[in-house]
Amino acid sequence: MRTVIETAEAVRRGELKAVEALDECLALIEAMDPELNAFSHLAPDLARAAAERVDAMVARGEDPGPFAGVPFGVKDLEDCAGMPTGHGSLLYAGHPPAAADSMQVARLRAAGAVPLGKTTAPEFGATCFTATKACGVTRNPWDPTRTPGGSSGGSAAAVSAGMVPFATASDGGGSTRIPAAFTGLLGLKPSYGRIPFDGAHESETSVRGAMVTTVADAARHLDVTAGPDDRDRGSLPPSGVCYERAIEELDVGGLTATWSLDLGFAVVDPEVAELARAAADTLVSVAGLREIDRPFAPTNPLRAWWGLGAVDINMDVERGMFPERAEEFMPDNRRSLEVTASYSVAQFARQVKRRNRLEVEVAELFADVDLLLTPTTAVPAFAAEGPLPFTIDGKDARNSGPVPFTMLANLCWNPAISLPAGTTSDGLPVGLQITARRHRDDVVLRLARIYEQAAPWPRHAPGR
Repeated sequence: MRTVIETAEAVRRGELKAVEALDECLALIEAMDPELNAFSHLAPDLARAAAERVDAMVARGEDPGPFAGVPFGVKDLEDCAGMPTGHGSLLYAGHPPAAADSMQVARLRAAGAVPLGKTTAPEFGATCFTATKACGVTRNPWDPTRTPGGSSGGSAAAVSAGMVPFATASDGGGSTRIPAAFTGLLGLKPSYGRIPFDGAHESETSVRGAMVTTVADAARHLDVTAGPDDRDRGSLPPSGVCYERAIEELDVGGLTATWSLDLGFAVVDPEVAELARAAADTLVSVAGLREIDRPFAPTNPLRAWWGLGAVDINMDVERGMFPERAEEFMPDNRRSLEVTASYSVAQFARQVKRRNRLEVEVAELFADVDLLLTPTTAVPAFAAEGPLPFTIDGKDARNSGPVPFTMLANLCWNPAISLPAGTTSDGLPVGLQITARRHRDDVVLRLARIYEQAAPWPRHAPGR
């Protein structure tokens, strides 16, 4: 599968028709998706009409844009005009197609990209593996018995398998970076507000993004989708950065970094620890970073996130869904709604204070260093059907679980990126996570590019 940039530039030059790129993707989806279950909905007729419009622009000598003719999947938590938004839930089955695009999809479409379908996600994006009553089990192209992660699991499976050059993602607690680590992809969680939402947005942790195979594709995606919109009060002003140039030109030599294996509380699989630490050493060396031993054991970010996470789930629950249709919810979401149904203001305030403590601790860390390096996850991909593993290397991991590292950046609004760090003895990908100061998306992208040049990774799962 061509990269985003290879596809777009070939279409812009007239060397490849957008309809040809679309047909290639549809054929690959037909061949591979029955095994992987990455798509919940396909819209080939809508996609073909969009691709034909791109080809007509090229024929007239017009430039369709930096994503000219690039087919892509849209995560099923995000609206795409003419396609249903299922939220991975039986509760939304039969709802009419979305009338308008999300802000991200609209900007991608305006840049020439061609949405061809919706990718699977866990119900309301609430967990880190993709298996639902509505859509079944989504599988990892590296090993179909394993999960591609969540909540952008379908997007990760589709891109890692080479069915599409990229797919949209979102990340409220690690939902871009976890699937990236599990499927050997690059996963950027931008700074909160970098890519605006479609209007007033209820979540204080979630950001839009994409699953891609190269740093250049991630940079081009951010260049196209970033920028303020007054309907989203959390959207950031223009960065003044061209990310596609920054990944090649930004001077990061001499930045300071600290490594943490466990953030003071996590249990980590030994192979994951070894691979992530080796990747961190490589990055420090090739990027000319200065490593500092700065102990960091913050307020447990999982507890802070779990205490507030039910708020986001409640935002997707429409009147008449709960408790009236409680049996249709996935069990974990049902339990979360039941537990928080009688949440008092005082209880909620205590959770907000826990998050506030973490914010101060993270700010103090980044007053001392520029970068925090950790594994992306504590384990490689686990069983596709779940459940979450709470025993790691024979140790009780109930206090940290399989994904203890990603939520910190969501709670504190930092940019963070997961890049491929190698594979385990079972052939499963592992990720290294780089977290930077708030708003320095250019720094994490530049470091990922330096690492990509020094230690290139396979763009797709073996044999795909």
